Formats: sequence, structure tokens, C-alpha cells
Amino acid sequence: MSSPLIPGIDPGAVTPVPFLGSWTSGSESAEVRAPYDDALLGSVPVMTPADVDAAVAYAKNALHAEPLPQWKRAEILDRAAELLLERRDQFGRCIALEAAKPIKTARVEAERAASTLQFSAAVARTLTGETVPLEASSAGEGKIGFVLRVPIGVVGAISPFNFPLNLVAHKLGPAIAAGCPVVLKPAMQTPFSSILLARMLIEECGLPASYLQIVTGGGTTVGGALVDNPDVALITFTGSPEVGWSIRAKAPRKRVGLELGNNAPVIIDADGDWQTAVAKIKVAGFSHAGQSCISTQRLFVHESLVEPVSAALVDAVKTLVVGDPMDEATDVSALISTGERDRVKSWIDEAVADGGRVACGGEIGPDGVLQPTVIVDAKPEMNVCALEVFGPVVAIQSFSDFDEALARANDTRYGLQAGVFTADVSKAIKAARTLDFGGVLINEVPTWRADQMPYGGLRDSGNTREGPAYSVREMTEERLIILNG
Repeated sequence: MSSPLIPGIDPGAVTPVPFLGSWTSGSESAEVRAPYDDALLGSVPVMTPADVDAAVAYAKNALHAEPLPQWKRAEILDRAAELLLERRDQFGRCIALEAAKPIKTARVEAERAASTLQFSAAVARTLTGETVPLEASSAGEGKIGFVLRVPIGVVGAISPFNFPLNLVAHKLGPAIAAGCPVVLKPAMQTPFSSILLARMLIEECGLPASYLQIVTGGGTTVGGALVDNPDVALITFTGSPEVGWSIRAKAPRKRVGLELGNNAPVIIDADGDWQTAVAKIKVAGFSHAGQSCISTQRLFVHESLVEPVSAALVDAVKTLVVGDPMDEATDVSALISTGERDRVKSWIDEAVADGGRVACGGEIGPDGVLQPTVIVDAKPEMNVCALEVFGPVVAIQSFSDFDEALARANDTRYGLQAGVFTADVSKAIKAARTLDFGGVLINEVPTWRADQMPYGGLRDSGNTREGPAYSVREMTEERLIILNG
């Protein structure tokens, strides 16, 4: 056995995944390597569409053969949250290695995942329907009506690489709370966080093995089979708009929840606390190398402040420590692949060719990591403004009128979250009513998220709201019961 970089994962063998009530290494496998230094972390099975169909059939049978009562769901989730907190360092190390997320940030993700499971447990305990006042009409006299919330069925979950533990928890936690078995396809770049979580849930927390199966493999093969299978009642997908909306188009009869991209704007008005904004954007624009759907990307600054804000942000960004994600000092590390790094670098170069100026960063360091980048004199049509960069880039534009800033922030195909810094209550209210986003944060960056809040977007940013209490609504059906006295 080779020495494991991730505790519990043997880099010299295929790591088995839960499948059909047991654990399988499959017949074929794929290596998983660290984005930062290309170290071999391990291998996982490459599964087939036939495997997916078998997993779905097994899960569907479990829903009827061994339904989970609410108290048991809550007990499983509470135990998982407790163990996750105890093993924060182990899970943090796994996230840091497979996603190149700085270790101190990876530990925070593990803590957040525990919180997500805690909120899911609370929902499991309080999940209820409502009474229906049938005797409010003469036809209902003598009858009692109430609504039960019942599991929708098998949940097909497709998760991304950027939060390989917490975004999996946002799918598994509510599904367990709702009483739904899950067939999970994690990102092939970052499968081990979800495998370790599944191992813990099944072997130590009491989750029946039939309620969680993992199918590792390609998006078009394994993911496509999950979308196409008629016995999957709900698909929950986090990823790119192009893939997400194609899933929605392919599965018109399923419930499909999409959590997609964004190019999150921040407006700093003339009276806004710009020093606080800069301090927050230093983290919000560059944490995990900007690989977050709500990473601060577009910065609209009042013309009276654009010079001091730009200078202060550049000074702040230059203090970020760039390098090995396992170094406790590191703030920014590698993008998920060299291909993604090169794409982001090309967008920076295109912005410069179109009149933008790189105020700091913009280059690839000797260790292959793209340096945190601030672009000034940016234009709306540049890729770094118009599209989702998903890299360590913040682009600054100036404005003269607050209404103009609101209109420019809205001028996007995305609509996840937006932030506004202003001391004027009337402007804050106007922003709340005008900005066409799923979330509007006043005197806060759009990168802020609490795991219990209704998180989601509009247009190309998605069609649902996450947060355990909100996800469970989607993962249950309302069943009307009428008792005739």
C-alpha cells in the first residue's frame, strides 16, 4: 500500500464506492491528481450507464422496502454533523488536496458542511404538512383534511468540484431529511470528499446502504444516464449554465433544480464604506482562486472613489499569499486544471488588448499558479465582465450615477447575488427593489452565504433555492388525506 496523502484513501488502489448495498471498485478506473502539483491522490471506478440504471432501481426499491422514519433521518444527520466536526482536519486535508483549496479555507468548508447537516436534521424533525379547513364549505361538513409531505422518490444528485464536500452536503442532507434515496455523481476531479462522507454516513451513522450510492464517471455517460432514467424523480445539479439548462431540456417531466453560474457585481456608492468593501473583496474575489458562483467579479465604483478604491484593492491583493494549498499561510492556490488556468489568462490578455489595464497580477507564477488579478478601466463587453470568469480576477468599472450602476449591474445573463455599499437607506431600498438577482446584500459582498438561507438565482444562474428547509420542499410531494367521519 502506498503512503496516502488523503487519510483513508490509498493512492495505489481504486477507492471503492457504495453501490447496490455494497462497495465496488468497478471494472475500469480513472486516476485523480492534485491540481497544484499533479500528485497522484488515488483512483476511482469509471461506471457505465448500465451501472446507473442498476443503482436507480436499487434505490427505488429501498424507498418502499425500508422507508426511513423522520426521527431516524434526524438521528443520522445529527450524528454525521457531529463526526464531521470531529474530523474537520481530515476532511479539510482531502478538500485541499483534491480541489487545491487552501487548507485554512478547506477546514471552513468542512465546518459549513457540518452546519448544513445540522440544519437538515432540524428540518427532518419538523417536516410537516398542514390541515385543510374542509368544513369551511358545506360540501366538507363532517370531513377532516390534512396534507402529508412524502418523499418525492429517487434523487439524482450531480455535484461540482469547487465545494466538493459542502455542496454534496446540500444535496444529501435535504434528501435524507425528506426520506429520499440518492444516487450521487460527484465531480471526477474531486470525488474523495463525497466518498469519505458516504463511508461515514453508511458505516457509522446508520444510513441504510440502499439510501446512498455513488456513480463515478463522465458527465455525458454517467450524468446523462442519471438524467435520462425515468425512475429518477428529481435531479439536483450544480455547475455550468450550459450543462444545467441542457439537463432541464432533456428532463421535462422531472423536477430539476439548477444552481448555476454568476458574475457577481458589487456597487460602491460615493457614501459607501469603501474601506470595509475593499477588505471584504480581498477575500471575496480571490478565495479558492475565484472558483465560486458568487465570487466577487464586477466592481462598480463611484467616479469620486475609483482611484482610492483601486489603489487600496491592489495593495490588499498584493498581500495575498499564493502557493501550495497545504501551507497554512496560503490564501490563493491553483485553479482546478491547467486548461482552466490558461482560459482565464487568455481572458485577462483579451481585456488588456481591449483597453483594460492589469493593476496587479495577470501572470502565471513559477509554480504554475495564476496570480490574483485586478483589472481597471474594464468594459462591460469584455469576457471578464460579461461572462463568469471562475478565476482570481476582479474587474473595476466607474460610474457617475447610482441608477446607472444599478442598470449596469443588471445588464447580465446571470442573476445569483449582488452587493451594494451605501450609507443611504433610500438607495439601499431602491437597490433591493431594482437589482434583479436571487439575493441582494446591502453593505456586504455577494460572496457571503449562510447555509440555511434561501440561496439561488435567476436567468442563467438557475431556477431553485438551496438551504435545507427550501430544498426539502422540492424533494417532497404534498399528499392530501381526507377522513370522512
